[in-house]
Amino acid sequence: MANDQPMAWHPPTISYLPFQSHSPILLPLQTSPISVCLHLSLMASSLGLPTHTVASLLPSQTPKTHSSAFKCVPILSKSSHSQFYGLKFSHSSSLSIPSSSSFKTPISAKVNKGSVPPSFTLKDQDGKNVSLSKFKGKPVVVYFYPADESPSCTKQACAFRDSYEKFKKAGAEVIGISVDNTASHKSFAQKYRLPFTLLSDEDNKVRKEWGVPADLFGVLPGRQTYVLDKKGVVQLIYNNQFQPEKHIDETLKILQSL
Repeated sequence: MANDQPMAWHPPTISYLPFQSHSPILLPLQTSPISVCLHLSLMASSLGLPTHTVASLLPSQTPKTHSSAFKCVPILSKSSHSQFYGLKFSHSSSLSIPSSSSFKTPISAKVNKGSVPPSFTLKDQDGKNVSLSKFKGKPVVVYFYPADESPSCTKQACAFRDSYEKFKKAGAEVIGISVDNTASHKSFAQKYRLPFTLLSDEDNKVRKEWGVPADLFGVLPGRQTYVLDKKGVVQLIYNNQFQPEKHIDETLKILQSL
């Protein structure tokens, strides 16, 4: 006799594949299925990645009851996960629950407009140590971005490159910071002829000290730009994950007013 009970349903999971790692971490998300699907569809679209329709991302059979602790999240095609900043999406028949420390980035401090941010010394694309204090006496644009070679980060870097003469005219230095290592930065800078400094924050220490917020429920490194005046005081903080080229417009506007 056929079993009339509804089929067991295992919610899809989102797994985070840390940079330079091949072991995904499964993440539980406490949010509604539709809002997550819409959020990721918007993000994928804005980053130029292939997506399925929102409807196809939802489970084909909705259970009558299921735990509210874990909800549906959408998936992207497997072929696109390497471009999505280390994110890997999949359906799974079992659910692994990591500790919160596995995927939440602690923030030890936060830089605000009008404050002097913590100094730092990091290696550039040539392996040389570069300190923020080196640029005191001139305006500095410090922009944090998720990853070398990703679609939006490449657009942003090339936009800074194309407007670099305007930054030089304003007497400003441009510094890009991501978790990528120096070899990655060197390749990225050479490939796109980037004339500015790229710094390697491999342990995310500076990102944490400056309090750069993450996106996508804490999984995706944030895209945030700071403009410091000649005294090293923050005059602008601009955050926009989905329109990377707008960072250049906003920074030039503030530089022209300094």
